[in-house]
Amino acid sequence: MKSVVICGSSRYIDEINQFAARLKQLGASLVFTPNFNTRRKSFMTTLEERERMESKTYRTQLPAFVLQHIDRIRKADICFVYNKGGYLGVNTTLELGFAHGREMLIYALESEGALDQGGEICRGVLFADIVPTPEELFEKLK
Repeated sequence: MKSVVICGSSRYIDEINQFAARLKQLGASLVFTPNFNTRRKSFMTTLEERERMESKTYRTQLPAFVLQHIDRIRKADICFVYNKGGYLGVNTTLELGFAHGREMLIYALESEGALDQGGEICRGVLFADIVPTPEELFEKLK
């Protein structure tokens, strides 16, 4: 069974963790998730990235968090982008580019968002397929 790394915005902390838990319940052997546990949930889910960047502590810690997740991407076979509503933030876009540079197979929860709502043409072309459920992703990990 292939391993998977889940990339996504901290605004979806609970949903990403639920998706990962379901994959593990189905029998996925190795599921890497973003480590949002070291930051206050309310800080991560209620503020936009530009607002979080106003915090000196967050700005100081952010590079280490990004590098930590880049290392998780390095260890995985497949990348799954949790882009609810087609949303991808700056850090997840960076992670997507890194996964593509490693020639990983990349799946996404949903299609890329509309251009007038922050979508990017070049992100969507990197998705091998849209995989809306943990069950469908589990099948692709076999």
